[in-house]
Amino acid sequence: MKQHIISALVENHAGMLSRISGLFSRRAFNIDSLTVGETEDSTISRMTIAVTGDDAIIEQIIKQIEKLVDVIVVRKLDPASCMRREIMLMKIGADVKTRPAIIELAGIFRARIIDVSAHTITLEATGNTEKLNGLLFILSPYGILELARTGLVSLERGDKIMSIEAEEEDKT
Repeated sequence: MKQHIISALVENHAGMLSRISGLFSRRAFNIDSLTVGETEDSTISRMTIAVTGDDAIIEQIIKQIEKLVDVIVVRKLDPASCMRREIMLMKIGADVKTRPAIIELAGIFRARIIDVSAHTITLEATGNTEKLNGLLFILSPYGILELARTGLVSLERGDKIMSIEAEEEDKT
């Protein structure tokens, strides 16, 4: 089983997220992460769905998503030819003794310190899942008090563009 990344452009209407996530839940299939946001066109949203499963099930789900009203285009992205990022905020227990080590480790991972209190440091880190998991692992002995992650966002590398216009050109 491997992780797959599905990217979809959809009409920006209420209920789209529910309809698409419903396809997964009806098949008792877990979503690793799902992010949705407006594109450069406020009438269109991009959904990035990270899911672990076998190829056959993923292909079936993509076919079902394509059948939904208000879905413009759906693609399974090749991990080797796409950029993947997420944001993580983490609040770590820190005192006078541990603060320098936490700051040094944050610097190694290029995490930004966004808040400091007498007993905590809050970091913001951006990167691929592996990098963020590594940061989480290395800082866990200090005590992770709170954690929030955005989920994966992804775009294909190079000149390949996923848009209404590109989809229409592919059909001709």
